Amino acid sequence: MKIDWAALGSVFGVSLVITVAMVGVFTLGIVGLSRRERALAQGESAGAAVTGAYACFAVCAAVVAYGIHLIVA
Repeated sequence: MKIDWAALGSVFGVSLVITVAMVGVFTLGIVGLSRRERALAQGESAGAAVTGAYACFAVCAAVVAYGIHLIVA
């Protein structure tokens, strides 16, 4: 049995980058929702923060769905 270390390293690297990116995008979504709460407490409009937060969560959902698609296919 021979292990292709280059392929293993490549998979590890891509997985690490995608994981860090997903955590960052999800965090931006949570920050957007917290800005919404702060804006509502001050009586201001928070439409852009909510839209950005939902977009971040949609990106996260799309990446998860794509990962499931890769596993099933």
